[in-house]
Amino acid sequence: MRLLLAEDDRQLRESVTRGLREASYLVDGAADGAVALALFSEHEYDAIILDVLMPVQDGLDVCRTIRARESAVPILMLTALDAVEQRITGLDAGADDYLTKPFAFGELLARLRALTRRRGEVLSTDLTVGDLVIDTRRQVARRGARDIPLTTKEFAFLHHLARHANRVVTRAELMAQVWDDRSNSYSNIIDVYASRLRRKIDEDHEVPMFTTLRGVGYMLVISEAVAAPNAPTAPLDADSGTATTPPAPPARLRT
Repeated sequence: MRLLLAEDDRQLRESVTRGLREASYLVDGAADGAVALALFSEHEYDAIILDVLMPVQDGLDVCRTIRARESAVPILMLTALDAVEQRITGLDAGADDYLTKPFAFGELLARLRALTRRRGEVLSTDLTVGDLVIDTRRQVARRGARDIPLTTKEFAFLHHLARHANRVVTRAELMAQVWDDRSNSYSNIIDVYASRLRRKIDEDHEVPMFTTLRGVGYMLVISEAVAAPNAPTAPLDADSGTATTPPAPPARLRT
């Protein structure tokens, strides 16, 4: 799931972003309301977290603008103002829920889950890519009849590849989305985790899914041999085993 987090407190924004990415969310951050609206115009989000007091445009104005565009995206407001009148104002502006600072991160996650359940978008927690099934709620994976044990970071890495199956995911993208580091895309840590995932995903399978494009990035390839019914496929190069013309969209949610 992709989230927009608009919070002008840099330390809080970065801390919450790291936590959300550890929980396998994709997160775009904004330091003010104008940037938040610009990102909202460019991307489709599953939920939005808005701080009330932000520069340029505050969270209430951003919320009203989003609703004026007839978007039903769930909006969770964050505020240091705990007066009842403030919460009423936010809800009347179009917010779906309120969370008062300081807050426990676990409560933030629970409120996000509740918001998306109400919208009816998380009826299933299985992300299916070929014969690989990823349970996003329990953070476990399965290929065929074999369960695949994963650490938290391995799951985040695999989940990001699965959301973009049959497309090359660059090292820079992985470093930013999985490790929250945009300046060190050639860190050895990516290679270490890629090697672990390749062994776990392709172990005992004749047709590999985990593909490395040296110096570029990684990809989960869905070939005809591992495709589930009606799943998209990508032709493989006979020599390298890499996908030659990755189609989109890649993965699907099992309902």
